Amino acid sequence: MELLIVTGMSGSGKSSVMDVMEDIGYYCIDNIPPKLIDKFVDLCRKSETNINNIAVAVDIRTGDMFAEIFRSWQALKSEPDVNVKVLFIEASDEVLIKRYKETRRKHPLDEKFSGNLHAAIRYEWQQLSQLREIADYYIETSELTASALKEQVKKLFLDKSSDSLTIKIMSFGFKYGVSTESDLVFDVRCLPNPYYLEELRNHTGLESCVKDYVMGFEQSQNVFNKLKDLIDYLIPLYVQEGKSQLVIAFGCTGGKHRSVTFAELMANHLKDGSYRVHKYHRDITKGKKF
Repeated sequence: MELLIVTGMSGSGKSSVMDVMEDIGYYCIDNIPPKLIDKFVDLCRKSETNINNIAVAVDIRTGDMFAEIFRSWQALKSEPDVNVKVLFIEASDEVLIKRYKETRRKHPLDEKFSGNLHAAIRYEWQQLSQLREIADYYIETSELTASALKEQVKKLFLDKSSDSLTIKIMSFGFKYGVSTESDLVFDVRCLPNPYYLEELRNHTGLESCVKDYVMGFEQSQNVFNKLKDLIDYLIPLYVQEGKSQLVIAFGCTGGKHRSVTFAELMANHLKDGSYRVHKYHRDITKGKKF
């Protein structure tokens, strides 16, 4: 039996995640008290409808009962016939506040903090910090549209074997903020920048003209080869440790040229090694003039 516990910050997109899990065939329950998760799993075992894939959303809405999540998680991890994973969803404080103001919805802790949204979010972070540490999967939704979030969830769980490692290769621009969801972050701003060439400025690392320029320098080739050796060495260690998702990010100034080039090359290299890889270029369209 596959059991996915979906949790994270209120307003980060858990409802959208649960919609996707239901679409791809998971039996979904939202806002279940943690104490009842193992009992629900037992009911599914005895069900005649053959329920093998379950997703439950658990968050701060359950109040004091939320503290039971760790006991339930530990108990389920010890069950030999249950493969339990945790997906943690979050967004930056600024984005969460903006979302609540735009939708005019109340935070679940609104009454506890007399309408002080900043205090409610800060308290929720404190309550969830330990749960974030045990998460098998992690998605940061600050820069994602609802459709982009759903697409990422599909790539993680659709037709995925339970013991595989999913590798997400992404590019980003430091000027728009460091990628907080990444396990490994590599800064390639030390390499020659195509932005300063008029004929390349409005192109991206997805195009051969930029890729050829970036990789036309010996230092670029040396950096890529060293990073390739490092990542090739690390991935089996992550697999051995039982990690389900590995996020590798390459950052440059604007997230359009060097980082995209390196992300594309690394993704292709890992695909050649038969790893399950998907790509995401976070900032490639930012500042683009149409």
